[in-house]
Amino acid sequence: MKAVFLTKKSTAQKSFEIQEINKPKMQPNEILIKVSAFGLNYADVMARLGLYPEMPPMPAILGYDVCGEIEEIGDQVTGFHIGDHVLGLTRFGGYAEYAVSDSRACMAIDASLPSYKKLAMATQLSTAYYAAVECVNFHEGDNVLVYAAAGGVGLGIVQIALNKKCNVIAVASSSEKLSFLKSIGVTHTINYKEQDIFQYLKDHKLYRKVDFIFDSVGGDYVKKGMRAIQNGGKYVLFGASKLSGPKNKLKVIFEAIKFGTTFYSPPQFLMPSKSIIGINMLAIADNKPEVIARCMRGVYDFYQDGIIPHIEGKNYPIEDLAKAHDLLEHGKTIGKIAIEWSSNSKNINPSN
Repeated sequence: MKAVFLTKKSTAQKSFEIQEINKPKMQPNEILIKVSAFGLNYADVMARLGLYPEMPPMPAILGYDVCGEIEEIGDQVTGFHIGDHVLGLTRFGGYAEYAVSDSRACMAIDASLPSYKKLAMATQLSTAYYAAVECVNFHEGDNVLVYAAAGGVGLGIVQIALNKKCNVIAVASSSEKLSFLKSIGVTHTINYKEQDIFQYLKDHKLYRKVDFIFDSVGGDYVKKGMRAIQNGGKYVLFGASKLSGPKNKLKVIFEAIKFGTTFYSPPQFLMPSKSIIGINMLAIADNKPEVIARCMRGVYDFYQDGIIPHIEGKNYPIEDLAKAHDLLEHGKTIGKIAIEWSSNSKNINPSN
């Protein structure tokens, strides 16, 4: 089978190479999936830049989510059949024509849906569901601030909050993204490249009135955000994109130091009744993969019930992997990116 290996910690155009390898071997609780498409996640960008601590040694096959048909089933697997079209969560290994997944972190799904919609449910929207349904409880009128609100996770959180009649404050990087967010019902939109987020909150009498912040950025935003939420508020952290992007190594180190030295003591949470919640869905999948499947099913129900009608994204052929990686790194995408294998992808260069 063909697999895309990360061979260098560099730009998208210099980092990938396709190699022929054997199909992965299954454990008794796993299924082997013939991959029709795999998803890109921001953690892939972090790994490519050498900023993801859990990445396996190079050359490595990245990838956390795949969709396709079941080709083989492990002896301990129940509820699935060969030929079923499924979503599967992978612990790396997704950038390949075949991948294995713990059956407890899989879900059967309509094969006719666009690849990007299916794959968004496996990772981004499952993260959104876990963050906005299992970790917190929205009420009508709550003020909800969402960073990267046009991204896969952010857009899911925004729609769940809107369905609960919350007042959403959406942060994004372009007028195009903000216009889209306004079109689906968001009242407050902030272009962080042109506006100071916390000054906007102060100007609109929202500072220290925010009930929830959902943060995929990290860095010094955490300390600033904890000041901006009101007593009883919750800060949900599920990413650290501020460590990546077009900056020199010294600035990356500086951002990492700021992020890693944001110390809190128990009284700082106890006295104002504030909470900070960290989410790493891969860590959850390692210990309780059934939680992943529960979130996938919850998202699929939300989609079918019209609670999450907007699953944005785009499918790219395998030949455009580097282009898609680059767009994701520089914040030029809306929603989920899916990379599709094709029948004529034998002699391709994913770093074009």
